Amino acid sequence: MTEHCYWRFSRALHRALNDQYFADIEGLLDDNVEWALYGPIDMFPFLGTRQGKHAVLEVIRNMAGIIQVRRFDREMTILGLNSAASILRCSLVARDSKKPIVLRLAQFAQFEAARLINMRALIDTFELVEQALGRSIHLPNTSGCVTEALDRN
Repeated sequence: MTEHCYWRFSRALHRALNDQYFADIEGLLDDNVEWALYGPIDMFPFLGTRQGKHAVLEVIRNMAGIIQVRRFDREMTILGLNSAASILRCSLVARDSKKPIVLRLAQFAQFEAARLINMRALIDTFELVEQALGRSIHLPNTSGCVTEALDRN
């Protein structure tokens, strides 16, 4: 039995982010790879969508300059023949301030000929923004609005 592409991709991404070694990840990206990290682009410019190997490598280089991975805990992973879906809890460290960052994300990847062709990740951005701001975000209590709407119906 051969190793699934997702495991090679995960190791290569980890090495790129921590050691700033990009050769392995470059070899695993399709020339026309589609890449999306959904989150607040204004706060974290490496988030968003990218098309093509060179654009994705630039994102990974930017991320590697900002964060270091302490740990990836896969809470759940589902592997298909040429796809993978995973829920991850990531423990990161900001390279400049040494501040710890913990986030959860859902990641969906598709492969063709052992190369990544499509990757989507949904980041728990609310928690990430609170950590970046260094404080909790207090939202207004909207339960009264819900009760009023239910009473009208």
